[in-house]
Amino acid sequence: MNQPTDEPLGSTARTRVRRLPEKAATDRAALHAVLDAGLVAHIAVTDSSGPNGSAQPYILPVAYARDGERVLFHGSTGSRLFRGLAEGAPTCLTVTLLDGLVVARSAFESSMNYRGAMVLGTCRMVPEGEKEAALERVTEHLMPGRWKELRAPTRKELAATVVLALPLNEASVKISTGGPDDDPDDLDAPVWAGVVPLHEAYCDPMPAADLAPGIDVPEYIRQWRR
Repeated sequence: MNQPTDEPLGSTARTRVRRLPEKAATDRAALHAVLDAGLVAHIAVTDSSGPNGSAQPYILPVAYARDGERVLFHGSTGSRLFRGLAEGAPTCLTVTLLDGLVVARSAFESSMNYRGAMVLGTCRMVPEGEKEAALERVTEHLMPGRWKELRAPTRKELAATVVLALPLNEASVKISTGGPDDDPDDLDAPVWAGVVPLHEAYCDPMPAADLAPGIDVPEYIRQWRR
């Protein structure tokens, strides 16, 4: 099923947000923002090679990058799960960003502030002639400025890697913000309530044990911020 990219997010029966629909985002800029802010995606695939052809679902964490209206990620050509994705197995990719814990006066009302994206569809294998550029895109998303200093992938390394592209044709985004929404009967309880923000942050770089003397941390790494 394809959702034209000029249609609001969540326009299909499979992506319409039914639980707390007021948290749904409908503009594609919100989808792009969540994908651009994340570093790890989880992608689902069902493998039918179990006993008697039974289907077993798996969830794989992958490094990824958004490239326009598609998501790029890679894996080993030796992985049966990635081979299944390359052959067109339907999948679901999710990215979740946790922004804080909402600490309410009851366990029931306690929750999280988050930004989450879900993309449904089938993947396309990136052609050999475009594979290195796709790997550069993923690398630069994770480690901005790094690709220009790295040794280029060898033909053997490229042959061992499958790069997949998942179009952003059918997707939804859900965003939760704000403080606790306690039951009125709980407001007088002598219990603290509020939000505890959570942030990802880069820490001080740690040199490799076998790093040659005199090689300093590159300035572009020092500038990484989250």
